[in-house]
Amino acid sequence: MKLVVLLSLIISVITFGLVGCSLTELQRSQEVVNSHQLFAQDDTFLSNQKNLRKWDAPTIADLDQDGYPDLLLNDHGFSVKIIWNNQGEFDEPFDLIMGDMHGISVADFNTDGKLEVILARGGGSGSNARNSVIFQIDKQRNIVQLADFDEPLAMMRGRTVKFVDLDKDGDSDLINFAFPSQEKQGASENYLYENDQGKTLLLKNTLPASIQNGQKLLLTDTNNDGYVDIFMYGQGSAKLYRGGPNFMFEFASEQILPPNIRDVTGAVEIDFDNDGDFDLFLTRGKEFEAGQTFYNEPTKTFGFYTKRGKFDFLLEGVGDILSLENIQSQWPNKNIYIGESGYDYVFPGETHSGRDIRLVNSDALGFPQTRDKKGTYIGYVGNQNWRIAGDIFSPFTGIVHGVESQPIAPPDNGLTNLLLINNKGAFTDGTKNANLMLLEHSMGVAVGDLNNDGYEDLVVVKRGDLVNQNSAILYFNMGDGRFEEVTDHGVVTTELGAIGMAVDIFDYNRDGQRDILIGNERGKWHLFENQSKQTSFVTIQVGKSPANQASPLGARIQLNSCNGTQLKTVGSTGAAYSLNYVTNIQFGLGDCADEGAVKVLWSNGEQQSIKLRDESLYKVGNFVN
Repeated sequence: MKLVVLLSLIISVITFGLVGCSLTELQRSQEVVNSHQLFAQDDTFLSNQKNLRKWDAPTIADLDQDGYPDLLLNDHGFSVKIIWNNQGEFDEPFDLIMGDMHGISVADFNTDGKLEVILARGGGSGSNARNSVIFQIDKQRNIVQLADFDEPLAMMRGRTVKFVDLDKDGDSDLINFAFPSQEKQGASENYLYENDQGKTLLLKNTLPASIQNGQKLLLTDTNNDGYVDIFMYGQGSAKLYRGGPNFMFEFASEQILPPNIRDVTGAVEIDFDNDGDFDLFLTRGKEFEAGQTFYNEPTKTFGFYTKRGKFDFLLEGVGDILSLENIQSQWPNKNIYIGESGYDYVFPGETHSGRDIRLVNSDALGFPQTRDKKGTYIGYVGNQNWRIAGDIFSPFTGIVHGVESQPIAPPDNGLTNLLLINNKGAFTDGTKNANLMLLEHSMGVAVGDLNNDGYEDLVVVKRGDLVNQNSAILYFNMGDGRFEEVTDHGVVTTELGAIGMAVDIFDYNRDGQRDILIGNERGKWHLFENQSKQTSFVTIQVGKSPANQASPLGARIQLNSCNGTQLKTVGSTGAAYSLNYVTNIQFGLGDCADEGAVKVLWSNGEQQSIKLRDESLYKVGNFVN
């Protein structure tokens, strides 16, 4: 079995058909894994995009139900865009809604054959509480905004929305969580809504209030009882709530999780050992601190991050011309004032995206002694030096080129991510034994079998440091309880001033190879196409349940083969605030292509099984509207 996995791996990362059968397990080494670049960036994808703030991982959903996954991408505070997939070719983006949006989720809420998209609207840092908005999309790509329910969804600083069957009746209920408002004086805004026969959503229960940005969620089933469990993370310690009847959840962290798991930035369910239950992989890291700076000495590039107060940076040896790249500061403190007089710098275009500025010293002489306006002051202070200072509330980042010297900050090695192994519903730390002890500030993670060998791999996005390109971390699952890091993989983003944020894995062109989509905060979206030619895979297209028409969302698909038991959930994602809706579920088969069986278990308990018959696509369930 080990030799079979090795051959599948090498075929996918070198060249199909060039490897003989005399290899030993010892040869499945780091050198072999890194011998060929696995992914190539698609430069035609959103080729005209700018550096923008982002929110969460991409939401992947087959919105027009043509079998190809479309995209909902959130350029935070600007717009949520639909990217239609035309049989493997992406359209130019279409603005679904403008403004401050957060979580996104998709479902056929009212079972009419059309899909609903719910978006959590932000609350203007507490000054403009709003409720979530719902759009309906049909198979012809017509879009209609739905009116509020008779009893509208709660007004809030919206964050997390996830359609999910919480009571095992087969329809889509709603998790709708807010950033806690001071006006609520500690009362919970973590709302659980029941689907009332597709007519409305009724408030059924709440989960305990979260602290600040502590409402990030992973939905999973830790004990295989069919009820959705909620892993909540973000601010403070991670928590696990075990689901039960009547929308009741039991706080079970002390019985289920290792103690005091903190600084979690992303979470996914992954049956990494193919034993038929879901383990958990958690990324961990620290966000930048106000006033933190970075310096790339070989390129003379300086980067800064600041927020919530005053800042002051002296830029030494820059010379007569100051070149700034991807400067981002948000309303209402985005104004820039130049020289001793502090005159307004006028930008030629829009100012929401990252801005590049070129200043000549003769137009920016001196620095004001009094700086009483919110925003940023820039001036030439003599001896080839410039100064940037000010007082700002929203996060402010930027890159300065040509800085001759800067103090070198002490190394910040980061934190280890965590692999939590499921043992009859309780979790133990398996990170070290799985060879995952790398220290890093990691921001997000996605799961997928990248080489179709029948074992789930991991892609982790690093935070980065503003002044260097950002290479993702790619781990191949070796099938023996260990992962190996791949280094020459090609999943690298190059824009400076951006912060690694989120990632997902999907097969956008249905060629059987899983591709990677990364979003950088204050940067761009990047699509990386899988270059492997390994075709040993099967796709299970999940419809509604045979008898009672339960939604495919949340259905669990189990594939039994010579590689053990592979397990996946429709809609599962590493997105903290959102949820996917992709009903074509792909499994790598490795050397098990001619054998195996598939069982689909819908959220209402119905199930259906099929035998694999040497085909690449199987439909399971009911596809009649």
